[in-house]
Amino acid sequence: MDEDLWAVVPAGGAGTRLWPLSRAHAPKFLHDLGGTGRTLLQATYDRLEPLVGDRLLVVTGAVHQDAVRGQLPELPAEHVVAEPSPRDSMAAIGLAAALVERRDPDAVIGSFAADHVIADPDAFRACVTEAAAVARTGVLVTIGIDPDRPSTGFGYIRLAERLGDFPTAHAVASFVEKPDLDRATAYVASGEYRWNAGMFVARASVLLDLLAEEQPDLAAGVRAIAAEPDRIDEIWPGLTKIAIDHAVAEPAAAAGRVAVVPGSFGWEDIGDFEALRDLLAAAGDAKGLQVLGDAADVVAVDASGLVVPMSGRTVAVLGLDDVVVVDTGDALLVTTTERAQDVKAVVEALKANGRADLA
Repeated sequence: MDEDLWAVVPAGGAGTRLWPLSRAHAPKFLHDLGGTGRTLLQATYDRLEPLVGDRLLVVTGAVHQDAVRGQLPELPAEHVVAEPSPRDSMAAIGLAAALVERRDPDAVIGSFAADHVIADPDAFRACVTEAAAVARTGVLVTIGIDPDRPSTGFGYIRLAERLGDFPTAHAVASFVEKPDLDRATAYVASGEYRWNAGMFVARASVLLDLLAEEQPDLAAGVRAIAAEPDRIDEIWPGLTKIAIDHAVAEPAAAAGRVAVVPGSFGWEDIGDFEALRDLLAAAGDAKGLQVLGDAADVVAVDASGLVVPMSGRTVAVLGLDDVVVVDTGDALLVTTTERAQDVKAVVEALKANGRADLA
C-alpha cells in the first residue's frame, strides 16, 4: 500500500445506452452488470482498497450520494463528495484533487471511473503502482489499455519513447480522437497505440497546476471550494464544463509532460447492451442467449442475444438472433445488438414526449 496514494472515483453519467436498466436516478455504476453480486461501484472499491485503504474519494451527483454511501458503508461518509450538478470530468476530478492537496500537497491521486470492468485486479494494481511511481517525477500519467481489436468506440494514445527508469512506461506522443475502422485497424497493427480509458495518475498539485495553465478559473474555483466547502453552491455553477482529456491531458501531452503505462489486465467499458452481452458470454456459456438476472424467468428456443428480466414475469424468445430484451416492469426495451448504440435515442424521445420520469 502506497501511503501517499489516493484514489478518486468519478461516479456520474446516466448510461443512456443501457436504458431502461440504467436511469438518471439509478445509473449503471449502481448496478451489478456482471452477475457477480457486487455492483460496478463496489467492484471498483474492491480493487482499489488494497492499494489505498480508505484514502478513496467518490465524486458523485447530489441525488446519488445516499445510494453511494449505502453501497460503500466501509468508506467514511465525508469521502463521498456530492457535486450539485454535472460539470463533466475535469470539475469532479479537480475538486477531489484540491481536497487531497489541502491534506497533503505531495500526495499522488489516481482517477478511475466507477463503471469499468477489470478482469485481473492484481495486474491492474501493478499498473497503478508503476503509474504512481512515474507520477512522483512530476508528470501526468495515464494507463493505456492494450487493444484486443480495432475498436472505433474509444480514443487512442500514441506511444513515444520508453522511459528507461521504469518497467513499461513510455512518453505520450499524442491523444487521438475516436478513429474510423481503417485507422483503428492501422493503429492496432502498428503496436504504437493504446486505448484511452480515462485513467489518470498525478501528484494532486501537479494536476491542478497543469489545469491552472489551461483553465485558470476552473483551477481557482475547485481550490476555493476545497478551502471553503460551504461555498460550493455559489462557485460550482460557474465552473467550466470540460473533460479532463481536453482540459489537461491533450495540452500537457503536446508539451511533452504526459507518460503512459500500458495495461494488459482485461478492461471493458460496458457502454451498451452488445458490450454487456459480450461480457456475460465471456464469463459463461458463449453460445445461445445470455441472461442478466434470474435465468428461471427466461425461456429461449433457437434464440441468441441478451435478456434482462427484472419484472418477475417470464420472458420467452423464439427464433430470434442477436436480440436484446430488457424488462424492468415499468418499461420494456426490445432491440438488437446491432442497434445497441442507438438506445440513447429512446431516452431522448421520452424526454421530448414529456416522459422524463422514465428516462
